[in-house]
Amino acid sequence: MMLHFTNARLIDPEAGTDTPGSLTVRDGLILSRDEKAPKGATLVDCGARCLAPGIVDLGVKIGEPGERHRESFGSAGQAAAAGGVTTIIARPDTHPAIDTPETLEFVTRRATESPVRIRHMAALTKGRDGREMTEIGFLRDAGAIAFTDVFRVSTEAKALTRAMAYARSLGALVVGHPQDPGLSAGASATSGKFASLRGIPAVSPMAERMGLERDLALVELTGVRYHADQITTAKSLPALARAKAAGLDVTAGTSIHHLTLNEFDVGDYRTFFKFTPPLRSEVDRLAMVAAVADGSIDIISSFHTPADEESKRLPFEDAASGAVALETFLPAAMRLYHAGHLDLPALFRAMALNPANRLGLPQGRLTPGAPADLILFDPDAPFLMDRFRLRSKSKNTPFDGARMEGKVLATYVAGTRVFQADA
Repeated sequence: MMLHFTNARLIDPEAGTDTPGSLTVRDGLILSRDEKAPKGATLVDCGARCLAPGIVDLGVKIGEPGERHRESFGSAGQAAAAGGVTTIIARPDTHPAIDTPETLEFVTRRATESPVRIRHMAALTKGRDGREMTEIGFLRDAGAIAFTDVFRVSTEAKALTRAMAYARSLGALVVGHPQDPGLSAGASATSGKFASLRGIPAVSPMAERMGLERDLALVELTGVRYHADQITTAKSLPALARAKAAGLDVTAGTSIHHLTLNEFDVGDYRTFFKFTPPLRSEVDRLAMVAAVADGSIDIISSFHTPADEESKRLPFEDAASGAVALETFLPAAMRLYHAGHLDLPALFRAMALNPANRLGLPQGRLTPGAPADLILFDPDAPFLMDRFRLRSKSKNTPFDGARMEGKVLATYVAGTRVFQADA
């Protein structure tokens, strides 16, 4: 099958360009750019809309196994396709955790029902308990793309050192969650005037800095490839800069919610705005936006975390953390574009190219020979977000009722259209 996209606004994160042009796709791969339509190709008129690499979303929670009522591979895939996410990197914080080759093989088979690509991270330690490392070599052979205990931060430095050293010997990527577990235990907000006035248990931003400094010291000790999943405070940036300047193999990410929301959005204890880590001050938010713009933070992720109504309709400190974000990822990112903070190539560098590069995937670019994972979208199309129209099984989005801009018109995976917006 051959497709020729014409009259497109090509968003190229690799070249850093936003230019009019055309793109030819054959047999699931990008064949050429700005060439005449080959004979027999199906023409796709983009109507001067944006054509960009599909989003590679690092850190998506799917409820299989154990919480299929919150999200299944099928529903997550449908939501991802509608949101322009063509590759999901799924987290291992399931029930049970993905900590054995058998469990990994099970979820890999189940993931075939998704219309988008799904790769899996595996747990770094058994049961994500931080005490005994998993069979990293066997898990890599079974297809694990990275290793993480997600939000469970190990206090066993010796066990973590062994796991990192073994991962280093295999060339495996370790994904850490920078947070001091003692300071952050039981916290639901960032310490400051807002948390004090609301009486919400809070944690200092220094907890993130302390966790990051610990992890970076272990990275220096072991030489492991390391990715900090969520950097959310300005206090963490100097440590990150020092590590990169020292030549450590370190990258960092942040969530789209910490780039577009701040602690005041919680308002009157709105649990749909409860996250791990909690939302930060406006100063921290702007610092994160600037860090993405200058490359200090490499990756933006959705951190899609489905939760049912029973888990969210609780007192703020008891409610589940997280939000669904596969469908809201792109329109939320467009807030940064329309505010003038980031241009479209920079956004897609952080949302597609950089995560693909960090994971060794060929996606995230418009280069000939790359997989034809593409999204066609209108960055200016306005709409009113209605959470009950989301394709995820869970509806816990902080953007319910928000006026947003940016609509996905079509999504292609390996040159096959997996989503088409209603006319």
